Amino acid sequence: METQKIWNRFNDELYFYILKKVTDKNAANDVFQNTFLKIHKNLHQLKDESKVKAWVFQIARNEINNYFNTESKYSAQVKDVDEDISEKQNEICCFDKFIDDLPNQYKEVIELVYTQGNKQSEAAKILNISLHNVKARIRRGKSLLKKNFNECCNYVFDANGKLKGEPNCPKCDK
Repeated sequence: METQKIWNRFNDELYFYILKKVTDKNAANDVFQNTFLKIHKNLHQLKDESKVKAWVFQIARNEINNYFNTESKYSAQVKDVDEDISEKQNEICCFDKFIDDLPNQYKEVIELVYTQGNKQSEAAKILNISLHNVKARIRRGKSLLKKNFNECCNYVFDANGKLKGEPNCPKCDK
């Protein structure tokens, strides 16, 4: 059997099978292309033409598994970066103290959005306030946090917008 015959017979069915499993159109195209490349390279291994469909779909399943294995490696690297960022946040000596010292209306919104990872619209529903109000409270809360960092730890923003200061200031170590 020739690659062209396999293409004509299975290309639509195979593509939609891959797309259903992968759900990302660009990734599905890559998997689909790799699948047909392997079909073409290994066509000589097909011994029984009556089992061509099972053979083709097994190659596709293997390519889908390869895709997800590769993706999990990238996800693990992203998680490592997230852990590094959270470690750097913990180096800021009084970050938790400043959040705890915020007035309750700002503290609730900051914790819901930034600590617990809710969207602003979700925080609005949880607190039963408008989205506009959530945004205003976040803006005011951030303003208070910046003021506290500047006063206590001599934190300032550099030209790149990064926070610079003393990670363990003498005022907070008391």
